[in-house]
Amino acid sequence: MTTNILITGATGFLGLRLSAALHCALESTLTIAVRRPIAIPSDRLVEVAGLDASTDWSEAMVGQQVVIHCAARAHVMRTEVADPLAEYRRVNVDGTLNIARHAAAAGVKRFIFISSIGVNGNINTRPFTEDDTPNPAELYAQSKWEAELGLWEIQRETGMALVIIRPPLVYGPNAPGNFGSLMRWVEKGVPLPLGAIHNQRSLVAIDNLVDLIITCIDHPVAANQVFLAGDGQDLSTTELLRGLAKAAGKPSRLIPIPRWMLMLSATLLGKRAVAQRLLGSLQVDISKARDLLGWEPPISVEEGLRRCFIRC
Repeated sequence: MTTNILITGATGFLGLRLSAALHCALESTLTIAVRRPIAIPSDRLVEVAGLDASTDWSEAMVGQQVVIHCAARAHVMRTEVADPLAEYRRVNVDGTLNIARHAAAAGVKRFIFISSIGVNGNINTRPFTEDDTPNPAELYAQSKWEAELGLWEIQRETGMALVIIRPPLVYGPNAPGNFGSLMRWVEKGVPLPLGAIHNQRSLVAIDNLVDLIITCIDHPVAANQVFLAGDGQDLSTTELLRGLAKAAGKPSRLIPIPRWMLMLSATLLGKRAVAQRLLGSLQVDISKARDLLGWEPPISVEEGLRRCFIRC
């Protein structure tokens, strides 16, 4: 079956990998929405002015059957804007709902929204599920939750099928953010005081997330569902760093500092939120995707970590 697909955010970490996979793997016509011309695997490039409520998506939506919305504002530095939440809302809420309304008006059949596990929360004592009451603790996650609420309203009004995917930390080659920093530290052999951390973290390899998204493009029972993404195998921060070192062919240089001492030091330095991501637990239950879609993560955590160091 030939499917006409539009991807937003195709120049980002996830979007690049997803675009390449769709361009190679499916009988699909792939349209990429970009702000400026760029060399990226696709059948068609459409330039759009931005990602807010005023953007005109009419041209991009012509003939589309599925929209995969990966674009988002993920980080707002305090020095950039006076009201970070308003900026998140401008892009992640208003911009997302504007795209969805254009999609519905153009007859798009399915809208896939890449949200965040942060909608559920940023720490837990048992694995999150899709049925948990949302509890976003950060501004970015709050904007994603508000976007989800607005998308459900559009779905009810228009009948356009909606799929929401909430991934935890996504890792892979050239990963941004904290995971990218961990990779660089491990490669350089920097000793890290994280050798005695017994938390449990769910992550998702970028190739596993891409596979789940592709599964949701035309799976009949994916319509109007929320799915949590993950590798299906949780790791402590210590285990993760040891796995990264093994994948990079480097010695594991981990110093066993007690968790309480690390948290105290981070709090005194104003870095408690960063420490919580490294030291706290956040697990997700991917049973719904397994049971409803028959989906299994195609690669293991070990293979996902190995691919982090494959240079293309």
